[in-house]
Amino acid sequence: MQITRDWAFDGADGQGVDVAVVDSGIDPTHPAVGPVSSAVALTWDPLAEQVIAADGPHTDLFGHGTACAGIIRAVAPQCRLHSVRVLGERLSGKGPVFAHGLRHAMTIARVVNLSLSTSRPEYRTLFYEIADEAAFRGVVLVCAVNNAPAPSYPSQFASVVSVAANDGAGPYDLDCNPTPPVEFGAPGIGVTVPWLNGGSIVTTGNSYAAPHVAGLVARLLSKHPTLTPYEVKTVLRHVSRNAQRG
Repeated sequence: MQITRDWAFDGADGQGVDVAVVDSGIDPTHPAVGPVSSAVALTWDPLAEQVIAADGPHTDLFGHGTACAGIIRAVAPQCRLHSVRVLGERLSGKGPVFAHGLRHAMTIARVVNLSLSTSRPEYRTLFYEIADEAAFRGVVLVCAVNNAPAPSYPSQFASVVSVAANDGAGPYDLDCNPTPPVEFGAPGIGVTVPWLNGGSIVTTGNSYAAPHVAGLVARLLSKHPTLTPYEVKTVLRHVSRNAQRG
């Protein structure tokens, strides 16, 4: 069998695949996003020192999550989107909230988009364990790497699909990197993305490359649902525009 783009994606649209966006929330009224199948907002209670979860529709506190959701929707229009809000109005959050949200996302979705990370070394082991758990459960974690040249977690781990921005503009402008930990490049430079109040902005960042790959993974799994996370990586490498083909 030869792994080609047609084999991977032809006729696929993400139908039947659940994709969780762990971020600042998703605006389900944005025309570029469409329906959101579930939503939960997670916050930290400093008095009780625990994570508080509020199920149900919520707003996007920044715009970042809506941007990621819109990119995924454009690539895999029939996937089911889920919002897991762990970031606040300043696009910041607590490590335990992030971890709790990621674990929740793994229970409801086959693909999880993580356009966020932590660079704090005390959380490295925790996110390493969660990322391994996801891989063993067949959940594909797609993680944007840090925009700054510094380690971030869980994007550093081999069990996730790590993504940085490239200058591509087309749906298949995917590059593979022979020297990880950054494994793939996808469109994320000067891209137009959905934002708050039904609008859009032009922006740049690894955050916007990761959901492009998450959308491709959703399309792939809608056509080939039995693939494991590691097999997904193999397919992505084969269909990359710079892949070495025999």
